[in-house]
Amino acid sequence: MSWESTLPYYRRINERVRERLGGLHSAELLLYSVDFAAVEALQHRGDWDAAGRMLAAASQALQRAGAQALVICTNTMHRVLPQIEPGLEIPVLHIADATAARIRAAGLARVGLLGTRFTMEQDFYRGRLAQHGLEVLVPDEAQRALVHRVIYDELCQGRCLPQSRDAYRAVIADLVAAGAEAVILGCTEIGLLVGADDSAVPLFDTTVIHAEHAADWALAAA
Repeated sequence: MSWESTLPYYRRINERVRERLGGLHSAELLLYSVDFAAVEALQHRGDWDAAGRMLAAASQALQRAGAQALVICTNTMHRVLPQIEPGLEIPVLHIADATAARIRAAGLARVGLLGTRFTMEQDFYRGRLAQHGLEVLVPDEAQRALVHRVIYDELCQGRCLPQSRDAYRAVIADLVAAGAEAVILGCTEIGLLVGADDSAVPLFDTTVIHAEHAADWALAAA
């Protein structure tokens, strides 16, 4: 939900459209960018009701402006999807559904999950993955705290530090040692820090997957 991850979303959606249509084609889209500081404060205060109202209002504004589907460009804020969907007549393209479909298409079922503490620890996301038949592993308590801290204190502020990359590599290696066949980068900023070369198993970057899914949906609906 930070603008740091909005940039790769916007870029990948437009790249996907160009790949599919060629030439000078680009994506027709509406972008509603929120003040992430306000969202972060509500998250860490546990005021999900207020956060849900904020995103519901933004979603309805996009619908009124002509959006034909909604993409919530964050994993964590799918936590408030039950407050968003009732006010919409358009579909929500869920990030976990798109990610799970890509993982199952690769023939994998046991995955590690990195993300904010909310995403790693609460059922709104892990439960959604489980509905697709995935077994989800998460880091231990200390590692979850580290992953969470790096997201908010560094990645969302445009800082990609070598020591944090090394720390994430160690967390990924432990998930692999525990039996993960792949690892989900379940926060849209994590792909700014680590990539395929940082893991012995496939990494599924939810930013890339979600952006491609949105573009493919739009082109199929056109």
